[in-house]
Amino acid sequence: MVSIDEVARRAGVSTATVSRALSGRGHVSEAARAKVQEAADALGYVVSSRASSLASGRTRNVGVIVPYLDRWFFSTVLSGVSSTLMKAGYDITLYNITADAEVRRDVFSTFLRRQRVDALIAVSIELDEEETQRLRDLALPVIAIGGPNPSLTTLTVDDLAVAELATEHLLSLGHRDIAHIGASPEFDLDFHIPTQRRQGFEKALERAGITPRPTFLEPADFTVEGGFRAAKQLLGRPGRRPTAIFAASDEMAIGAILAARDLGYRVPQDLSVVGIDGHELGGFFQLTTVDQFPLLQGRRAAEALLRTLAEPGTAGPTALPFELVVRGTTTRR
Repeated sequence: MVSIDEVARRAGVSTATVSRALSGRGHVSEAARAKVQEAADALGYVVSSRASSLASGRTRNVGVIVPYLDRWFFSTVLSGVSSTLMKAGYDITLYNITADAEVRRDVFSTFLRRQRVDALIAVSIELDEEETQRLRDLALPVIAIGGPNPSLTTLTVDDLAVAELATEHLLSLGHRDIAHIGASPEFDLDFHIPTQRRQGFEKALERAGITPRPTFLEPADFTVEGGFRAAKQLLGRPGRRPTAIFAASDEMAIGAILAARDLGYRVPQDLSVVGIDGHELGGFFQLTTVDQFPLLQGRRAAEALLRTLAEPGTAGPTALPFELVVRGTTTRR
């Protein structure tokens, strides 16, 4: 294993200069820094994270708290977080908050208190007062995606406005019989995003003088399978059928498209479908959606955290962007 002394000898500088050059802490001339980097690359030397943390008091590690690891949205946000932090020389440690209350309690009462991270990013986790206080007690920078949480710096998407935009698109195309695939109560967790999207849907309808039909509201579990089953219910029950469906996620919207095709409906000629997210398969299905840029959400959260680590107090609450992307699953009534 190559030592720092070998790098110093090859570069013709002191070990202290090598340490400053590779850690980025302390003044080193550009010429010396280049010599050190060249020597380190030639010898295959990598700074010991343990030694670096002892010297700096930092672990170069960021904790990321997520509710799901197997859902596309969360994995995409995580990808944005990871790529940005890795470029800055940080590792990440994942904490998966499951539905198990004991596991969640352990994360906040034990795992995070081991002080193995320099900062935390919480992705779409609604924290109660006790959990928020535990984070504050750690005295670590925390950036939250989703909210608001007045005690934490948050990056948020206006889910009411997102849903209104999707619904208004269908209304602008002349649709009046519009159904909504949302979430059942057990999935309405973490800032009540599904409820907000349903409320945005209903608000847009009421503004257009349309009373939402109870039979045009169908719960699902934010998966393709859930959207498929919900659309089958909406399109298969007797009585008036919808001419358009607004699904609260792209995965449910894709499920609705597949269900419509299975029942013999043409999309968009017989049924228009719009979703929310900006899913990577949206282009393949020509899905009209409101893109909330999940990869960008992760990058922005990581960038905000890096700014806070470099200069505490510089990151503030941020409204995240969203945009209607019109493709081939919606058309005029």
